[in-house]
Amino acid sequence: MLITKSAVEKVFPTSDSDIPDTDANKKNFRNFVKVEITPDVKNIYCFDDAIGQDADYMFSFNCNSETATKIINYHSLMKDSVKGNNPEGLQHDFFWWDKRKINELESYSWDSTNDGKSFHKMFWYDHEKQKAYYFEYDL
Repeated sequence: MLITKSAVEKVFPTSDSDIPDTDANKKNFRNFVKVEITPDVKNIYCFDDAIGQDADYMFSFNCNSETATKIINYHSLMKDSVKGNNPEGLQHDFFWWDKRKINELESYSWDSTNDGKSFHKMFWYDHEKQKAYYFEYDL
């Protein structure tokens, strides 16, 4: 049986983790981060691991503080009380995903549990470098 590429991508979205701003990365950005790609949004890197019981999606990109605020508001993210709220053991290693820097940034998060499965969204923003990190995962 022939499975079309679009059918597979609905379950396992493709991404280009080594190349920024590809069509696949922009599509995933729109589907997960859910804000418009305005001129300030660039250098979009993403990675997805949707195989297995748990899934995770990582995005790193540049944007201005207005776009960062839109992301926080759209996802109803709440500012965490402690810096370093970073489940880095669940994350993958890429040159564009700076775990050390992320641990120094204020984090925003949202958590939900439904039918025994927990779903999490996290966001960090470096105001000085205008660099954002978005991490979505379930367990």
